[in-house]
Amino acid sequence: MKIHREGFWFIIYSLLFFAIIVISSLYIFPSYPFVGYILFAVCLIVFLVIVFFFRVPNRKLTISESAVTSPADGKIVAIEETIENEFFHDKRLQISVFMSPFNVHQNRYPIEGIVKYFRYHPGKHLVAFHPKSSLENERTTVVVESENNRSVLVRQIAGAMARRIVCYSKEGVIVKQCEELGFIKFGSRVDVFLPLDVKVNVKLHEKVKGGISILAQFI
Repeated sequence: MKIHREGFWFIIYSLLFFAIIVISSLYIFPSYPFVGYILFAVCLIVFLVIVFFFRVPNRKLTISESAVTSPADGKIVAIEETIENEFFHDKRLQISVFMSPFNVHQNRYPIEGIVKYFRYHPGKHLVAFHPKSSLENERTTVVVESENNRSVLVRQIAGAMARRIVCYSKEGVIVKQCEELGFIKFGSRVDVFLPLDVKVNVKLHEKVKGGISILAQFI
C-alpha cells in the first residue's frame, strides 16, 4: 500500500497543524496536562483517518478487452437506461458507483483506448445520490473509445463532502485499462455510460472495487 500523491501535502499540512495544536495546549494549560493528552489522542485519530483516506492499496488488476472494469471502489446505486445528453445524445446504460469517505478514492479507466472527449464542469455540491447531482454538481466527463469502436463515458461527480475532483485525462491520449484516471477527495460518485447491448455483471447495492470488479462485458 502507498499514499496517493494528491494527499501528500494535505497530510504534511495536517501533521503540522495538529502538532501546533498539541504543543500550544501544553503552554496554554500547563496545570492541566490531561488536556494535551486528550488533544493528542483526538489529533492522532483524525490524522490516521486522513492517511487512510489517501491510501492506494496494491491490487491484481483485471485486464480484458471484453470487460468494462469498475472505475471506482464503492456500492452500485444505479443500473438503468437513460439519455446521455452531453456526448452521445442517445440512450445508454448507466451504472453508478457511490463512494463513501471510507472507500479508496483513486479512479481508473474502465477500458483501454483513446480519450475522445474531456470536459470539466464547475457546479454545485449536492449529495452524490441526489437525482440532479450528475447534471448540476461539479463534475468531469471522459469518453474513451477502444480499437473496436466501443465507447465508454466516465463521469466523476463531486458530492456534498467532495470539494475537489482531479482528472488526469487529455483528449487524444491513449490510455490503458485500469490506468489511473483521477482522484476525488472526500466522497462522491462515478457514473459509467455504456452501449445498451452489453451484458451487465453487477447487481444493485453490490460492492465493487476499482480496477478489479467487472461492471459489464461487451457481447
